[in-house]
Amino acid sequence: MLSPVSDSDFQAKVLEAEGDVLVDFWAPWCGPCRILHPVLEQIDAERDDLTVLSLNIDENPQTTAAYGVMSIPTVIRFRDGSEVARVTGAQPKAALLSSLEL
Repeated sequence: MLSPVSDSDFQAKVLEAEGDVLVDFWAPWCGPCRILHPVLEQIDAERDDLTVLSLNIDENPQTTAAYGVMSIPTVIRFRDGSEVARVTGAQPKAALLSSLEL
């Protein structure tokens, strides 16, 4: 299971983190999000150099709005606190890794 992140701890877990962090913006009612979730869990298990976090957009509107997330799933890759890549929509693992430049 992916570790959750919220409006209250986004600064500490993502923006102040060293290295690469993927944030999955999702919602429980989103079908494509449920398809993408196991792919992200697999990536998280395989990569020690990467932190993968999950942000429920319904419970965290502040961060969702701050990053202009208009459709889900959206996965944003941060490096040392800065956005470096973004993917919207469910994709197969290889395409997701390629799009996120991982």
